[in-house]
This record gives sequence, structure tokens and C-alpha cells, in this order.
Amino acid sequence: MVHIVKKKVNKFKRHHSDRHVRVGESWRKPRGIDSVVRRRWRGQIKMANIGYGNAKSTRNVHPDGLKHFNVNCEKDLELLLMRNTTHAAVIGGAVGKKTRMAIVNRAKELDIKVVNASAKLRTEESSQ
Repeated sequence: MVHIVKKKVNKFKRHHSDRHVRVGESWRKPRGIDSVVRRRWRGQIKMANIGYGNAKSTRNVHPDGLKHFNVNCEKDLELLLMRNTTHAAVIGGAVGKKTRMAIVNRAKELDIKVVNASAKLRTEESSQ
């Protein structure tokens, strides 16, 4: 397993998003002629650029060391058949209980890790 090193963990925030409610936090490149962020002055927030990209070998890799792949039916698991050492299945949120159980059982047969295998599968507790 490759050691994952992220160059920048926290997100790039939009300039003045902390000052005004009307300005959202999602990144937008500053384009003003007097913008101190665009001019890269000291003490200002950093601008997003290509140098902050992560290594190709660890890009999109989760802390468990696997890349996540969304699965909505049993047939989707067959795409992971030869990739079970590098990829893990993630069952979609809109998948119902019956299909979810079928996906988990099929994944066990194919030796594929399911990240959220126990999600939405509540077992009834026996009252004593």
C-alpha cells in the first residue's frame, strides 16, 4: 500500500466569503484589477493552482488504501471483479434494503470489500 500524502488538506475558500453572507465559500478565481488575492500579496488567502495537485498514484485514494466505486445493483459488482485489490464498492444511498442485501451477499462471493455494507440494514433486537 502506498503512503497517502495530501499537499493541502483544507479547502480553498472564496475571497471575502467570511465577510459577506451573499458570497459563498466555493472557490471562484478573483478577477478584479485591484484584488490582493489575485496579485498574491502577503497575508492573503492562497489561490488554487495546478501545483496543489496530489500525486497521481494516490489521487482519489481513501484512507483505507482503496478507490471507491459507486454500486447501485448486483451487476455493477462484476465491473470490480478484477479490481478488488485496488477498488472498494460503495452502495448508493437510494438503493433499497432488498437490493442492498443482495449486493452485500454477492460482494462476499466475489471477495469485494463494501465500504458501507451495514448501512440501512437495521436488525431487530430480541426483547427479553
